[in-house]
Amino acid sequence: MKHVILDCDPGHDDALALFMAMGDPDIDLMEVTTVGGNQSLEKVTKNALSLIELVGGKVPVYSGAPTPLVKAPKWAGYIHGESGLDGVKLAPPKSEVAGTHAASQIVKTVMDSPDQYVTLITTAPLTNIALAALMEPKICSRVKEIVMMLGAVHTGNVTPVAEFNAYTDPEAAKVVFERKWPITMIGLDVTHQAICTKGVQKKLAEANPSLKEVLDGLINFFRESYKDEECFPDPPTHDPCAVAYALDPSVVKTVKCPVSVETKGDLTCGMTVADLRALAPKDCNTQVGLSLDVEKFWSMVEKDIANLRAGK
Repeated sequence: MKHVILDCDPGHDDALALFMAMGDPDIDLMEVTTVGGNQSLEKVTKNALSLIELVGGKVPVYSGAPTPLVKAPKWAGYIHGESGLDGVKLAPPKSEVAGTHAASQIVKTVMDSPDQYVTLITTAPLTNIALAALMEPKICSRVKEIVMMLGAVHTGNVTPVAEFNAYTDPEAAKVVFERKWPITMIGLDVTHQAICTKGVQKKLAEANPSLKEVLDGLINFFRESYKDEECFPDPPTHDPCAVAYALDPSVVKTVKCPVSVETKGDLTCGMTVADLRALAPKDCNTQVGLSLDVEKFWSMVEKDIANLRAGK
């Protein structure tokens, strides 16, 4: 059983990651924390609450950092729309957030839990995680692992070398990578293989007819955004890859290597620099994903979505 804090900014692919985390019997989703990223903090927090209520969940949500540590925010409305979840009309949430200081809550949960108990899965800029690590450095030795959808070994998407989550708050990413905790970076090298074709979409909808309208709305909008903005005929489904790896590491091929985050370069800000030149030092605590077992991945997503029931 994985005892998980999911730090996210829903977001279409965050929605699928959240559905996986809620639908998998091997995940104890302890809490969800939100951060400004794909859209403003207010919007992504509302989306998280609505998505959890949609499938009858009782997971507490804590809102966190509204802006990056240093940079001015630049939301991804060009991909996720004005609401952050355009393409589907979710019911306004009936519940309120459990708290508004996500970093403090992450510290509390980790410190109150047994050593090596909590897995952090992050699918957003790392602002909340960096603040938590700065607030209480002891969490770095107590967290079991961090699995993050962030970065790229090779090609970026916001710039030629920088992925969105890293680019949005590179200073936070630098803080997180410079701490000594086990990190697995699931970047674009992996997630650009998780292509949600129309055939895959059909299987997901058939796996759970009660969610068909929501899934089709989300994926269809996401598909059109990627056609317009990044010339993908079908959308890469980034964030569920991090959940899938946390559940079954064999779904992603990884290699251990040092990773540094560029914060100053005019052309390279937000680049996650993976040093693959030689064998990693023995004390290396970071690894990066390089490829995805696509068939196994979609089978996992389908299975977890099948376990959910809209309106239950």
